[in-house]
Amino acid sequence: MAKRIFGRKAGGVSKRGTGASGGEGREHRPTRDEILKFITENPDQGGKREIARAFGLKGEGRVWLKETLREMQDEGLLQKRAKRMARPGALPHVVVLDVFSRDADGLLLARPAEQHDDNRSIPTVSIRTPRAAKGPVPGIGDRVLAKVFPTDDEADPAYTARVIRIFDKREEAVLGIFRRMHDGSFRIEPVERRQPELIVDPEFQNGAENGDLVEVEPVKSGRYGLPKAKVLTVLGSMTSEKAISMIAIHAHEIPHIFPSDVIEEAEAAKHAALKGREDWRGLPLVTIDPADAKDHDDAVHAEPDTDEKNPGGFIVTVAIADVAAYVRFGAALDREALRRGNSVYFPDRVVPMLPERISNDLCSLREGEDRPALAVRMTFAADGRKVRHSFHRIMMRSAAKLAYSQAQAAIDGNADEKTGPLLDPILRPLWNAYKVLKRGRDERQPLELDLPERKIILKQDGTVDRVIVPDRLDAHKLIEEFMIQANVAAAETLEAKRQPLVYRIHDAPSLAKQESLREFLHTLGISLARGAQMRPAQFNGILSRVEGAEHEALVNEVVLRSQSQAVYSPDNIGHFGLNLRRYAHFTSPIRRYADLIVHRSLIGSLGLGNEGLTRDEEARLEEISALISTAERRAMAAERETVDRLIATHLATRVDESFQGRVSGVTKAGLFVQLPQYGADGFIPVSSLGDDYYIFDEAARALFGERTGKGYQLADQVEVRLIEVAPMAGAMRFEMLSEPKPLPGSKQSFHKSKGRRAQPRRPGKSGRARRR
Repeated sequence: MAKRIFGRKAGGVSKRGTGASGGEGREHRPTRDEILKFITENPDQGGKREIARAFGLKGEGRVWLKETLREMQDEGLLQKRAKRMARPGALPHVVVLDVFSRDADGLLLARPAEQHDDNRSIPTVSIRTPRAAKGPVPGIGDRVLAKVFPTDDEADPAYTARVIRIFDKREEAVLGIFRRMHDGSFRIEPVERRQPELIVDPEFQNGAENGDLVEVEPVKSGRYGLPKAKVLTVLGSMTSEKAISMIAIHAHEIPHIFPSDVIEEAEAAKHAALKGREDWRGLPLVTIDPADAKDHDDAVHAEPDTDEKNPGGFIVTVAIADVAAYVRFGAALDREALRRGNSVYFPDRVVPMLPERISNDLCSLREGEDRPALAVRMTFAADGRKVRHSFHRIMMRSAAKLAYSQAQAAIDGNADEKTGPLLDPILRPLWNAYKVLKRGRDERQPLELDLPERKIILKQDGTVDRVIVPDRLDAHKLIEEFMIQANVAAAETLEAKRQPLVYRIHDAPSLAKQESLREFLHTLGISLARGAQMRPAQFNGILSRVEGAEHEALVNEVVLRSQSQAVYSPDNIGHFGLNLRRYAHFTSPIRRYADLIVHRSLIGSLGLGNEGLTRDEEARLEEISALISTAERRAMAAERETVDRLIATHLATRVDESFQGRVSGVTKAGLFVQLPQYGADGFIPVSSLGDDYYIFDEAARALFGERTGKGYQLADQVEVRLIEVAPMAGAMRFEMLSEPKPLPGSKQSFHKSKGRRAQPRRPGKSGRARRR
């Protein structure tokens, strides 16, 4: 990787003093300002070793630097990002940008496509295009992958950027529902609140029918009346199945149609041969998945360890579909998989990363059929410690396809015709091995947040039937822990081989979030040490203190919101939530590109075949990590919005009904209330809360009346009335029915927490629903 920045060489710090240059006396130790300046000007050189080398620090000087950097972190001057130090709020060195304008000199201006948790404002980035640029040049409206470099502290824009890649250009198109009005005219009902309603003249109807989801393009219209548009594409009827998710797919530009060359390559793929693989077809590996799963990419097996030196130990085997055997670097399948980044799961459909020929056929570990796999065999001691592990490229044959509930029922004494013969030879050893692994997990103490996951059950027509919270079975926990250990083994093996890889990293909560959490806990009489290096066990201690108490749900919610977001990176900082020093996604290469990279890394470093990671891929790992992290956030947003739209559509006929809810968000503008039965949020504007002046207490996560001191707090149980629903925008507006409750200390905490005065209710005026 070329280590240069615009206008200077990385590491270009003069070495005053003598320790670094061979003179007499002690080496020059930089001031904090000099350290901050170097990190700011050299974002890709922020590791302790690079900083020490730049200032010529050795021996005691490096010890001093380590302590100084830790102090600067505790004081909020620096934060650790991967293995490098960075200024709080600074952009990563490689980031996805949206180009939105030009400055007075004609230079393109861009903003990050995804805001990072610690950014309090959105920085502007200036894109400099070389005069002799080859290939496509970015323009306004483009999304690009770029390397960014900070400018002077007082400069605006705050960064300059060099474009690595331009994504497909976004068309100036708008999504909406085609509606035929009573007077015979046509209009477009927007699916985003910020979009205006549009008129479509008959000549621009393009075959659209009433209720169709369409993509339209604005056209020139007169100065008066609603703007006009023409229909470009009819995407489907909103009365049919899978229509709701199409809104999110198009709004987030999720690739959902495979190009012809990708399909052709997938269809031409042949079954992998046994040659070059270990024959494990006699090992009774089984798949345990949801009952409705269509692909099966992991299989498991366990047996007691017969080694006398490991009494009570177990040997656990995890076999993962060998996707690398079919998806080769640079081929059409690989390019499309990277473009998608991951599969996207909606209640009514799946947008897969790979075509069905690969994901549901050649790489699905079907019962009784030969399938290639990459397996890890792990030996655990009786206390849950992993003693050793090894990776193997194998040919396997699944002994059984089981559902979670089916396997659990067998263990609980309700075996069926299929699980009965498997109970003693296969299932009981799996559960006994899980008991051993659970001891290690309990010793490790990962973050234990009890957050129920809801599942939407749809009718045949694609509308909501009901929302359920599936039981959390030991079968789920068993597979989860087996997969975690396999992921750890993959990262450990690749580190030992000094093989570059993509880690799954999860940073500790930022100092700003720790301070916010500390202020909140103080309002409940719970103390949190200041400046301490937080560990998951400390959060678990907080959660255990409030278990069964009035504030249990509230504290769980606030602790969850204090956490950072997990991302992919070629630089390792460990996984805070799982409390693991090294972790890499290995177990789902059918649906995550990160896992495919790890598979290739293992194949190459262990000499298991010719499909190893190439040098070109190794050089692009930072770029690939940025792309797949962005794709993951895109998928999460699309999935969440689709659930909101489905629930809003489901409740559209229940306006004026009352519901039991829970305050899920508090802002100066009002309250977000979640309906636990459905897992969807609605908004209550502060202007509708009552005649008092409501003040936003940020520390207490509350709105309270200035006059009465009563109000509403995050996680409060409340009764609300549904007032308005915008189904296609996924928005609901509620009216508060529950009376405000006393909030002890609210008025006192107001002066400390920079509370804001909210507006009183105005007769005849209601707030608007806010889209989540």
